[in-house]
Amino acid sequence: MAFLRSTPVAWFARGLVALALITGAAQAADKFDFSPEQPGRLRTAKDAEAVKAIPADFKFVKPGVLTVAIAPFAPPISTYATDARTVVGFDADFALLVADTLGLKLELLPIAWADWPLGLSSGKYDAVISNVGVTEQRKEKFDFSTYRLGLHGFYVKADSAIQSIKEPKDIAGLKLTTGAGTNQERILLEWNRQNAAAGLKPAIIQYYDDDVTRTLAVVTQRVEANFNPNAPQAYEAAKNGQIRLVGTVNAGWPLKSDVAIATRKGSGLAVALTAATNQLIRNGSYAKTLARWSLAEEALPKSETNPPGLPKFAP
Repeated sequence: MAFLRSTPVAWFARGLVALALITGAAQAADKFDFSPEQPGRLRTAKDAEAVKAIPADFKFVKPGVLTVAIAPFAPPISTYATDARTVVGFDADFALLVADTLGLKLELLPIAWADWPLGLSSGKYDAVISNVGVTEQRKEKFDFSTYRLGLHGFYVKADSAIQSIKEPKDIAGLKLTTGAGTNQERILLEWNRQNAAAGLKPAIIQYYDDDVTRTLAVVTQRVEANFNPNAPQAYEAAKNGQIRLVGTVNAGWPLKSDVAIATRKGSGLAVALTAATNQLIRNGSYAKTLARWSLAEEALPKSETNPPGLPKFAP
């Protein structure tokens, strides 16, 4: 396999979903509220059953507070507000709803995404709500409560000759960028492995620090496609018209790998967080908040605790 590291990790046949995401982002790109005040943010009532599911011996980082780590990496999932300090977006709204449901106050701690495993293991925060996908390897150290469908997109320059990327052979010989240490990187590595077995050229993977740099790499043709979470790229495509979608892939291709709240292994908090999420699904707050950030297509019918995740791929 060929790799180019410039900085310090079944095909979803859902054309209608991709179109809906692009359309929704196009309508919302200039309408999202990125103010720190967030007047449109939903709140909800405490749920007795979810509260009851909190283990009696669980010690929160701060009593009466749900301390949540979040990486403000890209709208509409999470980003900084216009004050350059407050974190806003779907994940921030969802964290607040979960805290409300558990009868707790919320404290959001902005972090670098790569730092969440160490911080969670060391007890710096109670949970991570930051676009973390479920994998079998991560389940060895953490518990998970799912809250969103994991959907990744391949985006190319608007005038690219590439029309479709939907299976391993479609990336053979291409220059791609993705995030280091992520599910999408693991998918590309597995696709490279399958292509090598079939006698095809591997994709060359380049790594950049942030979404802005990855998009710039596509626009300047340093790479031919960016493979990362779909929602932020759909938002960017609608906003600037310089990139376009050519394929979406389930984060667990071909299995499940939903986005989930991460908690310390064996702490017991995941059961309560799953109960809280299912209450939000039942009372409609979940769907309304997804719609607020144009993420309705990533809704789950129910939250699960530690469901099957992305498998450990062979090296």
